[in-house]
Amino acid sequence: MTLNKLFDGVVIFAQVVKSGGFSAAAEAMGHSTSYISKEVNKLEARLGVRLLNRTTRSIRLTPEGDAYYQQCQQLITDAELAIGLITQHDVSPRGILKLSCPIGFAQNHLEPIISEYLQRYPNVSLELDLSDKRTDVVADGYDLAIRASSQLDESSLICRKLYSCKAFTVASKNYISRHGKPYHPRELANHNGICYSNLKSPSRWDYIDNDGKSFSVDVRPKVLCNNGHMQLAMVLEGHGVARLPSFYMQEALQSNQLEVLFDNFPTIDVDVFVIYPSRKHLSPKVRAFIDLAAERLG
Repeated sequence: MTLNKLFDGVVIFAQVVKSGGFSAAAEAMGHSTSYISKEVNKLEARLGVRLLNRTTRSIRLTPEGDAYYQQCQQLITDAELAIGLITQHDVSPRGILKLSCPIGFAQNHLEPIISEYLQRYPNVSLELDLSDKRTDVVADGYDLAIRASSQLDESSLICRKLYSCKAFTVASKNYISRHGKPYHPRELANHNGICYSNLKSPSRWDYIDNDGKSFSVDVRPKVLCNNGHMQLAMVLEGHGVARLPSFYMQEALQSNQLEVLFDNFPTIDVDVFVIYPSRKHLSPKVRAFIDLAAERLG
């Protein structure tokens, strides 16, 4: 395929899929049905694959056509945004927003924000990855990611703080009755730790003493886990002590299922950041989401 014909027929093909047929696409684009059909045929011939299965009543994407259509949508959106940037016209948010977020934070704080965002911007589709795993924003193709951390180490990315919360060291009453209650963080060396494995040092926990100085203690890991909800479940079942951000434990704390340890030795706050590759030419869909999240989370 020659580069000068790389995008020939792409917009017409996407319109056919969006409209649900050749006639409807022809009406939307101001062309004849035969012209629309011929352009799609030329595109299929150039690609060497069938994109659409046609019947007298309907069209249906082939597997290859479906994959191609998903990419075409983003290409067309990016082209429209590029034109808008050059001509300095206001371009409303549109396209696919690819977002990664920790499960617990999404369930407790992000759901109403996402709902409001989709209502405000109906031309945006959302590809949401809810996972506690550490994603590579650039390599994995995310528009942005939300991270909960006491310290970010990704200096090559742009970050904006959205939210700050307390972290608490907790245990179940059942665990305390069997193993005793620790009164100082240094006693954790004799207890079972339910540790978050995505951290650089999962079994080293930081605290602040009465003089405002930070100190670290080593915990004996009973469970290493990369998911906060599973950590909480292990704590509630009495398997050990965990240190978790408050957004994971709101219901459990309110229902007195957990006992908070070390009130006199607070932990460093957990900040929630949104991170993204660059602030230059930030697309409207990304900027709109960041501004809404910052406004709602305050």
